[in-house]
Amino acid sequence: MGWQLRLHGVGNASAVELGSAMATIERDGAPWLTIDCGGEGLTAYLAHYGKAPHALFITHTHLDHVAGFERLFVSNYFDEARRGKMKVYVPATVVPLLHQRVGDYPNTLAEGGANFWDAFQVIPVGVSFWHEGVRLEVFPTRHHWPETAYGLRLRGSVVWTGDTRPIPETLARFADAGELVAHDCALHGNPSHSGIDDLEREYPRELLERCLLYHYADRHDGETLSGRGYRVAHPGEVVALSEPTAARSEAA
Repeated sequence: MGWQLRLHGVGNASAVELGSAMATIERDGAPWLTIDCGGEGLTAYLAHYGKAPHALFITHTHLDHVAGFERLFVSNYFDEARRGKMKVYVPATVVPLLHQRVGDYPNTLAEGGANFWDAFQVIPVGVSFWHEGVRLEVFPTRHHWPETAYGLRLRGSVVWTGDTRPIPETLARFADAGELVAHDCALHGNPSHSGIDDLEREYPRELLERCLLYHYADRHDGETLSGRGYRVAHPGEVVALSEPTAARSEAA
């Protein structure tokens, strides 16, 4: 079956009907690496796979991208076979923000004796990291504040921008191998997110033709973007990916 991208949610923080933006890279039909963990997205993940993710990459810490962590804590911590084994790859500058958002509540368990991160294997990452013998790349995006939001690249296969304004110089480097580019895009942009007019102004046609647009406001906006000739993501959609050309270890 090769590589696929399964979209659990494609909407913005208010688009409950579309689900919180979250996706899983699948390898041979099995979940390989999941991107973000919002509330609605996690519900869709569990409904499809029937079990929690085994590995996550976190782009940033707005709650529509991390609200599922409390559920994962409960399912992981109280299962000795899973406790401390779920890999969570987090850009190093995002680690303290993630802790503030989801891990810093006083006395994680009422009876004491537990730390929130006991339930996970948190792995801080820099410009790249290895997952199951395959090298992935991490790049900064433009979302609210520098060094708080990042995108992910599986070279030759897929780029996931995460929440961002247009980043033409970054994608010229990190999407230069024919990848599918899953890109934040609504009908109208704002200081935190891209609109289609922004992308048309900033990106060459070749890049736009590789974009899969997500993080839009509602189904009407999605239909409008599609009517303008763009490929628009839908919740539950599965997209075939090219075989990665990323570096691999012998174990991969």
